[in-house]
Order: sequence, then structure tokens, then C-alpha cells
Amino acid sequence: MLQESVKLLPELPGVYQYFDAEGTIIYVGKAKNLRRRVSSYFNKRHTDRKTAVLVNKIAEIKHVVVETEEDALLLENNFIKKYQPRYNVLLKDDKTYPWICVKNERFPRVFYTRDIIHDGSSYFGPYTSVQMVKTIIDVIRHLYPLRTCNLNLSQTNIDSNKFKVCLEYYIGNCKGPCEGLQAEDEYNENIRQIKEILKGNLTAVLNHLKNLMVQYSSEYKFEEAELVKNRLNILENYQSKSTVVNTSISNVDVFSFDEDEDYAYINFLKVVGGAIVQTQMIEMKKRTEEKKEDLLALGITEIRQSLSSDSNEIIIPFPIEFNFKNIRLTVPRIGEKRKLLDLSEKNVKFYKLDKNRQRSLKSPETRTLKLMEKMKQDLQLKEMPVHIECFDNSNIQGDIPVASCVVFKNGKPSKKDYRHFNIKTVEGPNDFASMEEIVYRRYKRLLEEDLDLPQLVVIDGGKGQLGSAINSLEKLGLIDKIPVIGIAKKLEEIFFPGDSVPLYLDKNSETLKVLQHIRDEAHRFGITFHRNKRSGKFLESELESIPGIGEKTIEILLKKFKTVKRLREIPIEEIASVIGISRAGKLKNYFKSNNGDAV
Repeated sequence: MLQESVKLLPELPGVYQYFDAEGTIIYVGKAKNLRRRVSSYFNKRHTDRKTAVLVNKIAEIKHVVVETEEDALLLENNFIKKYQPRYNVLLKDDKTYPWICVKNERFPRVFYTRDIIHDGSSYFGPYTSVQMVKTIIDVIRHLYPLRTCNLNLSQTNIDSNKFKVCLEYYIGNCKGPCEGLQAEDEYNENIRQIKEILKGNLTAVLNHLKNLMVQYSSEYKFEEAELVKNRLNILENYQSKSTVVNTSISNVDVFSFDEDEDYAYINFLKVVGGAIVQTQMIEMKKRTEEKKEDLLALGITEIRQSLSSDSNEIIIPFPIEFNFKNIRLTVPRIGEKRKLLDLSEKNVKFYKLDKNRQRSLKSPETRTLKLMEKMKQDLQLKEMPVHIECFDNSNIQGDIPVASCVVFKNGKPSKKDYRHFNIKTVEGPNDFASMEEIVYRRYKRLLEEDLDLPQLVVIDGGKGQLGSAINSLEKLGLIDKIPVIGIAKKLEEIFFPGDSVPLYLDKNSETLKVLQHIRDEAHRFGITFHRNKRSGKFLESELESIPGIGEKTIEILLKKFKTVKRLREIPIEEIASVIGISRAGKLKNYFKSNNGDAV
């Protein structure tokens, strides 16, 4: 049925609409050739899942023939905004920007607003900030006396003397049109010039003011000439602050494009008389396998239509297979136009980064998943390093050698899993042998207790320490089960087993930042333990020789009961409440069979 419908489509420009079984529009598209474009949905196997789902849901096809491809794009845009089909991109404005309004009324007011009312008034913008709008309005009011009241200045009301001038008149900010003290033609000429300023067309206004200044001077009206000169100075100063490109570039629209897996972003800059007078950003949620060329064409149409742009040249980052009527498309490589495009691209990249950051804050799970995937890729791992452990030795001039093991889960410290080690089998300062001992003890215990093994082991040190850790893993039969790397402090070199050439990650790499964090945390944790040992906080005692009583247990006992003498005297139930009945029993059995001195 659908195949027959496709065969009947004309080979003309137009818009096609897909409906589901309930009669709801689920997709709208444009085409230079309706039959060829729609046929492509049914004549190939789609690798994109979303497109495949869309095609499976199509129950009916309708189309509208138009005169040109441009008409098709405009109609497609209108249909998308009207029906919001499920599988079309979603267009979102970045925010409600302020506009400058020239009110449609006698003696028009000029003010800023965020609401556009379709009453015939003229709107200029949007602008990036309220402060910028206020600055522009301030410039205009220095140049032209304007009324700020909202009185109905009809000719009847003025003739009947219904209103009186206010303070604005007496301080020179208004010429009193409410009492008929300013001619409507003069006021409207000021409004015309103001509109030119807001459009960015300052040249004509500047020329007019220069001619007016010369005229006043020739008529010996020096006070009036001085006022016009002041206006010229203000306008020229305003133009110099606004101009960011060559003034020869006029009436140009600039579009840049960026995208990620789920969204496309388009930045727009409007340049008139060498000044950027408008900016806009839109975000499009991808729904199917859209090409970037099609997304950019759709974005150009949306922005130019919403802002009523009439520029006859459009600067774009890459060619698109679309011809806008009487408009030149330019893809610049060098020069001032390339600089403009670079500026627009910088803005769109920052916007994308900001949006991704906002989404990461809303969904930390997504950020964590991306980080784990990135670490897996950078470190050539077989699975994501959700559980990482890092080892570091600590001794000062060979005194009281200790070690630490810190644990990170999902890229963050898991402090409840940190462990300290007293070096038991190594005499003197021997980092390599100490590393071999603690790695062996750590994973021998994990195997005995059937606990989860990490997806990555990080050794704080270079090739020597890494080799010692590898020896321990080989003894335990874990060398093929636990990936292990070494990270050297000096140049942040990352060593892999069996590879003499280290890996250097970019200093801004998220992977390197995690590795640095876990390495620094292991060093801090080890140093703290070493200092505590040296200060006597955890005194060596006969407890260390008791089978089944580990360092963490000794630390807990001495912190709670202070001395071994007290441990000998208190009931087993009190000790069991702290370390459990099994270890408490081992402790009491030792005391019964051993009468050594208590510490």
C-alpha cells in the first residue's frame, strides 16, 4: 500500500508528511524531488535505530507540492512548529532575549521589552543583555529628545490642551509634543534616524548630522551646530565600540554549526555596516539520522524567518545543497569573513560545552559513564574501570616503612575501602620489595574472602615499582585478570607491563586528572599514616603477632581501649561489641596462653 503511494508522488519540490496508525503526524520533511526522497526511506536498510522505528510506524503518506525548494523549506519549518512531530528535530531558543521596541503610535516611544506584541510596532534585537539594551537606549536619548510617557497623544487631545509638560521637558529630555511644542514631522524624522541606528546603518545618520552641522554653521546658528556636533561624537564613539569586523562587510548573516550525538547547535550573527547587531542561538534535538547539511539549512530558515532578516549574503561553515532565492552562500577560507565565521564557531562551541555541562549536572550518571568510557579508551582496557585501586609506599630515611591502598569507585574516592599496611617482610628502605609485599597481601586477602577485584590497579612509581606489583599478581595468578599501570610523578608518564615506551596523556585529559587524583590521594593517605606512626598514635605492640588480628583491627582496639593492659582485663563481650566475637575470641585465647608484658 505504502509502496504504491510512493510511486504516485510527483518528481517536484514539496513537503511530505508521515502519519501513524492513529492518524497523528510523526514526521515532516522537505524534498527537491518528492518521489526520490520518500522512496529512499523504503528502499534501503537503515542502520540508525530511530529511523528504522520511524519507518515501521508509517501508516499513511501525504504531500504538498510547492513552487521552489525554498518554499518547501519554509513550509517544512512551519509544519514542524505547528505540529511538533515526534521524530522531527525540536527547535529551542536559548533564552528570552531583550528587544528594543519602537511603538506603533503617534510620537512613538522607544523602550526595551522581552515580549513581542504584533501590533505594528518595530522590534530590534534580540540583544545579549539588558545592560547592552540600556546602553543603546541611553545613547539614543542623548542624541534625540524623546517622550517617555504613555499618554495618548492624538491630535484631538493635544488641541484640547488635555496634557501638560512634565519634568522631562524642563530638563531638556523631551520637547513637549504633548502640548504641541514639537512638530510631528520633526519627531518622526528623529524616529527614522533612530531606526537606522538600531539596524546598524549609521553611515546615513552620520552624513545627515554632518550636513546639518555645516548648515547650522553657515547660518551662524552655532549653538545648534554644537549640539549636532555632540551627537556626532556620541554616535561615532558608539560605532567604534560596536565594530568588530571590517566596515566594508555589510548586511551579512553568519551561521556556524556544531553537534554531538543527540543535539545540533547553530549560532547566528548579523553584521550590518561592519558591526554585529544581532545574535541568536538555537538548539535542535535530533530524532532521526539527519545530515548536518539539512540541519543547518533548517536552522538558517528558522532564524532568518523569526528575525525577519533580509541579508543577501549568508556565510556558512560548509556547503549545503540548497539554493536560497537571490541570496549568495559563502564558505570563506581566509580574510575578514573567515574571522567572522571563527567568532561564530567559537560561540557555538562554548554554548555546546555549557549545555553539556548543564546536562551532566542534571544527570551525574551520564557524566560518570562517559568518564569511564573515556578512561577505558585512553588506557586500552577491556572493561570500564569502575573500581580502581592505587598503592603507594611511605618511609622517611628508611624509618617505619608503611604503605597505603586507596580505592576509587566511579571516578570518586571510596574512603571506607582505604587500607593501611605495615611492611612486615622487608628490612630497611626497599620500595620495590615493599610494593611486592603489599600488592601480594592485598589481593591474596581479596581472593581468600571472595571479594570483588578492581578493574584497574595503579602503582605510584615507575618501571621498578610496576615490575614488583606484576611479580605479586603473577604469583597469585591474577596478571591476566587485573590490568595494572604505573604513573611516575616527574613527567606524569604512564607505564604499561612489557612496554618500555610510556604513554603521555594531554594535561587537560579527564583520564589523567583521575589518575593524578588517585595517586595524590594514596600519597596523602600514606603520609598521614606514617606521621601517626612516628608520633606514637598507634604504638607497635604484641597485638601485631596475633594470627587473625590485622592492622585495621589493632588501630580500632587501641583507639577504643588505649592500652593492651586494659584489653587483658575487660570482658570478652565488651571487646566483641567492637571487633566481633571471632576476633575477640582469638585475642582472649592469645592472652590466656601468653603472659607477655602489655604495652
